[in-house]
Amino acid sequence: MPSEQRTLLNETARGVFIISATPFAEDGALDLASADRLVDFYLEAGVQGITILGMMGEAPKLSYDEASGFMARVLQRVAARVPVVVGVSNPGLDNLARLALEAMARGAAGVMVAPIPGLATEERLRRYFDSVCRALGPEVPLCYQDYPQSTGVQISVPTFNALVAEHPQLVMLKHEDCPGLGKLTALRDSAAREGLRRVSVLVGNGGLYLPQELARGADGAMTGFAYPEMLVGVCARFFAGDAEGAEDLFDRYLPLVRHEQQPGFGLALRKEILRRRGVIASARTRAPGPALTAADQEELSHLIARLERRLAEAEG
Repeated sequence: MPSEQRTLLNETARGVFIISATPFAEDGALDLASADRLVDFYLEAGVQGITILGMMGEAPKLSYDEASGFMARVLQRVAARVPVVVGVSNPGLDNLARLALEAMARGAAGVMVAPIPGLATEERLRRYFDSVCRALGPEVPLCYQDYPQSTGVQISVPTFNALVAEHPQLVMLKHEDCPGLGKLTALRDSAAREGLRRVSVLVGNGGLYLPQELARGADGAMTGFAYPEMLVGVCARFFAGDAEGAEDLFDRYLPLVRHEQQPGFGLALRKEILRRRGVIASARTRAPGPALTAADQEELSHLIARLERRLAEAEG
């Protein structure tokens, strides 16, 4: 897919940039046929973008060749219909830049980078992202992934604002700090008060706080809930001025959203739901990874049945 066909990631990004799962066959190999179905499923749900090779996409468990092959397959299947953001976080800056530049050459809209663990001061954090931006070059749009629950690295609003001021290519924040509603308000208020460039903010954490985050100034979601149509519908209703309708829709799915957000276990649930929906052939996670017991499967079936009843009642 020629890279000139794509739209580069920018500050106006809005809506749902779904975090894609990475499907594996039962033997642990990449399942690229399921990857094709996954892309089609996300596009049919109406997402505004797709993000691949994120933490919930099991990127750290892939070799470089696997990551490159999966990325190429997804970009080919998407064919520039929506922007694709590629997670390129890596302890090695050379490896990070290599995958990022390959992604852009293949037609990605931009890349996402989380800080490496061990950046104990915000000055070290700023220096690290200075190095990242130099390695990428100024033409590569960048999304900062703020997920301290995983990385152990905290970033304050003033430090993030400083990065935005120093690096025009930083156009998006994936906001996953928790609790994070106050941080989101402070980010928006400080940018308006100080006349700073307004970047796109998409939120993660499975969409668990999505209605409140939209009300606080988020532009949408970048997460991987296995019912992407809910995320799309909530954002569409909110942006159309129907905040109550957005929250009503969200509430129907909330028990399953909450269940899927269990730390260290949610990925197995997400993949099993996608398998049950006919999107991927296997729910396998790459070792070491979670797997569902018979009791887990029964519990999930109960929650899905309750969701289907609620949706039927709402339509009736």
